[in-house]
Amino acid sequence: MSVGAIIGIVIGSVVLLSLIIFVAWIISTYNKFVKMKNNIEEGYSTMDVYLKKRYDLIPNLVETVKGYAKHEKETLTNVMNARNAAMSSSDLETRAKNENVLTGTLKTLFAVSENYPELKGDKHFTDLMNQLNSMENEITSSRKYYNGCVKVYNTKRELFPSSIIAKWFNFEKKPLFEVDNEEERKNVKVQF
Repeated sequence: MSVGAIIGIVIGSVVLLSLIIFVAWIISTYNKFVKMKNNIEEGYSTMDVYLKKRYDLIPNLVETVKGYAKHEKETLTNVMNARNAAMSSSDLETRAKNENVLTGTLKTLFAVSENYPELKGDKHFTDLMNQLNSMENEITSSRKYYNGCVKVYNTKRELFPSSIIAKWFNFEKKPLFEVDNEEERKNVKVQF
């Protein structure tokens, strides 16, 4: 065998091996993106389940408060309107915004309940509040999980060289579920 043939075989082998490694890298990176996208969808779905449970609790809570606080109609209406807006949100960004509004109206409802000691003593109201507090903790945990998955995914899609695969296969940036209300971001003022 001539030296030229050996060099051709070696160069051909190196090119073939490089091509195999490149294709394996593309497949591996693509599969990682798919796994991360599925984790994001799982996180959102879990959060959605908890949000649905919260939506189901709110009418019961409002009805209980209504019996004690008849002149707080505007607050109760705002809570139900915010609940309905959050439930009917069509995309994640709108839903996050509407969820923040709902959280604010619930805080107002809790403040109203402070003015009615007999309401705070009502077992049904107390049970509903405990369920809602538990649900809020679950929602917070699921938001953290979702946002963690989104952070890992968005970071991977922006880093080189995986950004090439993200662009080739249209792995779009995913939005975080975050507070967009400036009032929510401010420190709470405590006075005694």
